[in-house]
Amino acid sequence: MKIGFIGLGNMGGPMAANLAAAGYEVTGYDPIAPFPKGVTEAKSGKDAARGQDVVITMLPDGTILRAVAGEVIPVMTKGAVLLDCSTVDVQSARDVAALATDAGLEALDAPVSGGVGGATAGTLTFMVGGSEAGFARVAPLLEVMGQKAVHCGPSGNGQAAKICNNMILGVTMIATCEAFALADKLGLDRQAMFDVVSTSSGYSWTMNAYCPAPGIGPKSPADNDYQPGFAAELMLKDLRLAQQAAEAADADTPMGEAARDLYERFVEEENGKGRDFSAMLPRFEGRGRA
Repeated sequence: MKIGFIGLGNMGGPMAANLAAAGYEVTGYDPIAPFPKGVTEAKSGKDAARGQDVVITMLPDGTILRAVAGEVIPVMTKGAVLLDCSTVDVQSARDVAALATDAGLEALDAPVSGGVGGATAGTLTFMVGGSEAGFARVAPLLEVMGQKAVHCGPSGNGQAAKICNNMILGVTMIATCEAFALADKLGLDRQAMFDVVSTSSGYSWTMNAYCPAPGIGPKSPADNDYQPGFAAELMLKDLRLAQQAAEAADADTPMGEAARDLYERFVEEENGKGRDFSAMLPRFEGRGRA
C-alpha cells in the first residue's frame, strides 16, 4: 500500500516513521513539524494524498480535520481509505466520514491511546469506527503502528470509545490523587497506601500502572517531576469532548463534568499546562478543604 500521512507532530511523526521502517512507501505533509526518517516530503496535503491507497491524518481538532478533509478528499483515488487517527468530536468524525463516502472513499475514525511513547514504540491501541471491510483493509498498518486495534462499530464510534475511556481516566486520576492527599493528612504512609489499594477494591490503572505519587509503584511521570507522558491540557481536551458529546446525547455525566472543571482550573489558572495530568497530586497536597 502507498500511504499519505498528514500531520507529523509528536504522535504522527513516529507513527509515519514506523510505517516507513516496515517497508511502506510513505509520503507526508506537515507545515511545521520535522520530517521523520524514511518519509518522502510533500509540498501540501493535496500532494500527500493524491494517488495514495490510504491517507492517514493525525490532527489537533475537528475544525482542522474538516478543513484538511475538504482539501484532500477531492484529490484522493476512488476506493482509497481515509484513516483519521486524530482525537476529535464525534460529529466531526461522522461528517468527514459522510463526505468521504459520498466521494467514493472508505472512511475510518481511529483515535489512539498510548501517548508519544506508544507512538514511538509502535504499541498504540486503536479504537476504530467505520465499516468492517475498511477495518480489515488497514489492519496491517494498525499492526505496525500499534499492539491492539478494536473495531467499535460505525463511523464516529472510535471517537466515542476514546472519549468514554478518557473520561474514566480523568475521573479516576482525580480520585487517586485526592486519596493520596487525604492519606498524607491522616498520617498513612504512601507505600502502605499503595500496597493496600493496588491489591484491593481501589485497584485502577491510575494507581497500579501510573501512580501519581513519586517513588511509589512502577516508574511514572511523577518520578520525573511530572514531565508529561500525557499532558494535563490534552486530558482537558478529551474531557471537554466528552462533555460536548454528553450534551448532544442528553447523557447525565456529573463526574465527567466535575473532572472537566477541575482540569480546566488546573490548566488555565493553576500553572498545570505543560505538566502531566497526574500532577493533580501536588495540587491537592497544597490545598485544604474549601
